[in-house]
Amino acid sequence: MKVKSSLSMVLVCAALLACLVPSSFAADITIAAASDLNFAFKELVAEYEKTTGNHVKLTLGSSGNFFSQIQNGAPFDLYFSADIGYPRKLEEAGLVLPGSLYPYAVGRIVLWAGKGSHLDLSKGLVVLRDPTIKRIAIANPKHAPYGRAAVAAMEYFKVYEPVKDRLILGENISQAAQFIESGACDAGIIAFSLALAPAMKAAGQYWEIPAEAHAPLEQGAVILKQSKQPDVARQFLEFVKSPQGQEIMQRYGFTSPK
Repeated sequence: MKVKSSLSMVLVCAALLACLVPSSFAADITIAAASDLNFAFKELVAEYEKTTGNHVKLTLGSSGNFFSQIQNGAPFDLYFSADIGYPRKLEEAGLVLPGSLYPYAVGRIVLWAGKGSHLDLSKGLVVLRDPTIKRIAIANPKHAPYGRAAVAAMEYFKVYEPVKDRLILGENISQAAQFIESGACDAGIIAFSLALAPAMKAAGQYWEIPAEAHAPLEQGAVILKQSKQPDVARQFLEFVKSPQGQEIMQRYGFTSPK
């Protein structure tokens, strides 16, 4: 009887210990994400951490710069690019987990100005010709997909040549947005997802640039081959795909790829 009683106590203690162990085994993953994801991903990451107990180190920047860093061995687990072309190139180079490439969203761009601006944004990009506009912010098109889309849209509406000398280039789309929000620039072309963020929505006005004015901003993600937590990285990617993750993304103006 004593043996059975002792065994029961051991099993009870083991069960209690099992309940306590998961939190001590929470995993950390590092994510390189395009700056247009700033507000959407901060909300999404918070929900993921609350649901799973895992921790995410989120680094935001330009997709092109991250692409170069990853080629040189930067220690990220996941890469969310604003241009699916970069993850595809990494896949071709054998730097990602096979089958992990996922087109997670399509982005949009908008013309944005502060609420105190005299500009009538309903006229579209032609308002950039206004001689009172001295500085126009966009992301650097050399390594930021949203910068390339901005240039394409200005060319589409035939305003690029008249205004190109007034362009101020942000290192990424978030910095371009900061230039306008701070008053350092008079107007600019930014990601729709940033314009929908509460702070910028309260501070400014925007005009949605038609999708046909530039190549689609199809965005892609991959799990990197060097990841030390591939299962956790896959879990996060699945969370982005989930109804909860998609609801957050759609709230910030992203649509699902066809």
